[in-house]
Amino acid sequence: MAKKKGKDATKATLKAAKKAKAAQKVEKKEKKKVTKTKDEFEDDDQDLEGILDRIQREWEEAHKVTEELVEGPPSRRANATLTPCPNGNHLWCIGGEFFSDDGKAYFYSDVFRYSPEKNEWRKFVSPTCPGPRSAHAVVASPAGGGKLYLFGGEFSSLYQNSFHHYRDFWCFDISTHSWDRIETKVRPTARSGHRMAMWKHYIVLFGGFYDPGIKTNYLNDLWLFDTQEYKWLQIEFKDADRKPSPRSGFSFIPTPDGILLHGGYCKEYVKGSRPVGVMLDDTWFLRMTLNTPEAAMSPPSSGKASSADPLVLKWERRKKSSTAYAPSLRSGCTMAVWAAKNMGVLFGGVTDEDTSEETLESVFHNDLYGYQIAGNGRWVSMMLKRPKKKGGAQKKKVAQQPQRGPDPDEEEEELDEGEYEDDGGDEDKEDEKPAKLQKAGPPHKPAPPAPPPEDEIDPDDPMLTVPLPRYNAMLAVLRNTLYIYGGIFEKGSREYTLDDFYMLPLDKLDRYVCLKKSEIVIDDKDEESSDDDEDSDGEDDDEDDDDDETQRDETESVTVVGDDEEEKEVEVLDTIQEEKDSLRTQATAFMGVAKDATRSPEDIISTPLPGETLAMFYARSREFWAGKAFGTSDNRGKMLRRDGFTLAEERYAEYKPILEEVERILAEAGLDEEEMRKGAAAGPHNPSGQSRNRR
Repeated sequence: MAKKKGKDATKATLKAAKKAKAAQKVEKKEKKKVTKTKDEFEDDDQDLEGILDRIQREWEEAHKVTEELVEGPPSRRANATLTPCPNGNHLWCIGGEFFSDDGKAYFYSDVFRYSPEKNEWRKFVSPTCPGPRSAHAVVASPAGGGKLYLFGGEFSSLYQNSFHHYRDFWCFDISTHSWDRIETKVRPTARSGHRMAMWKHYIVLFGGFYDPGIKTNYLNDLWLFDTQEYKWLQIEFKDADRKPSPRSGFSFIPTPDGILLHGGYCKEYVKGSRPVGVMLDDTWFLRMTLNTPEAAMSPPSSGKASSADPLVLKWERRKKSSTAYAPSLRSGCTMAVWAAKNMGVLFGGVTDEDTSEETLESVFHNDLYGYQIAGNGRWVSMMLKRPKKKGGAQKKKVAQQPQRGPDPDEEEEELDEGEYEDDGGDEDKEDEKPAKLQKAGPPHKPAPPAPPPEDEIDPDDPMLTVPLPRYNAMLAVLRNTLYIYGGIFEKGSREYTLDDFYMLPLDKLDRYVCLKKSEIVIDDKDEESSDDDEDSDGEDDDEDDDDDETQRDETESVTVVGDDEEEKEVEVLDTIQEEKDSLRTQATAFMGVAKDATRSPEDIISTPLPGETLAMFYARSREFWAGKAFGTSDNRGKMLRRDGFTLAEERYAEYKPILEEVERILAEAGLDEEEMRKGAAAGPHNPSGQSRNRR
């Protein structure tokens, strides 16, 4: 019995030792596994950190914003925006257009900043930015370090065969100089020539036009964008409510109580007659009221405003001012707000007399007007003041004062009084009927004074400093100084895009200061100087040209070194760029052909459209391709349809690269697929001979 117990004990001891050994083995294996896994994790962590670092560097490089000090203002352009910085002493110039003498259209997407203290311009380039455009709208907000909001605008192909409108919405962060696109489900339709104004934390958008290629549609819809909620809201009024008529190119300036609207332009379409340009000089005030302080924190939740909404809006039509200082009827001019005086400042413009289908007589202006917004509003004198001479009478002047009214010396206290006098009208007594569109009448042409002898010219005459007449100039007031840049002047059949830059101290009104002289020469022979012709040929952007020169220089330096690999790389890049340029040219030409309604029905039905899939193309052209197959194949029925589909597929494949490039061009213009198809099939552009420049 004892012997048996001893054997059992020995057996148990061996079993326990074996178990302990197995456990040690497992433990050792686990330790080795843990150690290996730890090392692997450390390696993985190192790889992951490297990957994330590389991704971050690549993202920063792709989104890098470059800043460059440039000479003078931007290149020649019109219909750009010039916006005062909301929280600094700067001006921001965005976009614009230039039309060369050979009929080419150039659109810009660049951003420039002007600093008056240093008299310097800086250019900012960001990979993520709005596409090139003109006739867009920009407003500024001081919130979040300063923001610039941009909506809409227009773009055309190089030879203006195709014309498109944007409906995209962007925000430019002034502190980082970067763009962000704001995507919302509800937003205004595509347009250009519209205006926006900032009221509290709301962006107010009104009017503009949209041209699908057959007829220019002018708009009078009103939209609000809440910069706190990031939502668009369309404001709808009752049919009986008074509101401004459709228009573009009007003045739209903010006030503490709402928005002031003045003037604008549209075309009047009468069945059976050609369209006639209409200049507007009516004035409206959009009164905006917050019901309660609490309501200001939450905008209306629905897509339509109602009486229960916290924000109440009402259009009030102002009686036409009877003061002698009101500007003559004109278009192509907008007012800039002089906040310190609660006043709008208007410069230049054009008066058209649309006498016949072949004749359009125009008078261009370079006069200056002020509109006091408070009360019923009134126009005031803003004539330059003649300097007082010591020890004798003033010499005769060469130029005539551009405004009508009393002697400027008798009126020099007009602006300083700061009084808002009633002009005798009562807006409540005004006829409730909507204002009729006022057609352009004969322009006001004061008789020119007899020129005095040359020795009587007064070198101190402030009228000698007045800029050339123009319309569609960029206008902005920064503190108490007015800035005027660029614009358009026409003479005969020639159009001149100006590039000069002026400032005027509004609190002194003594003389204009030319910050950059114009390089454009306009003579009686309706010809530009040879220098200007050289500038006009293919001019795109002065800064871009400099960049191109730099790139060419760099390419040449690589070639001189003789590095075969680098030479091949340069050749490949040049080839790729040439192919891209060629494809863009073909796409631009295709858009022009697609709008030509004089093409044969066979050509129209056998050509795919932008945004059209193969299935859609075949669905609308099935009978055409079946007829083509019938003459070349013995198949019938189902097999014949298959042959027809093969022919359609081959034609679609032939056009596919061009269609994809067209779709990229149209996508840059903010069009969706449905709008692409409508735009391509809309018919010939500008059939009625409308002027390219919407006044």
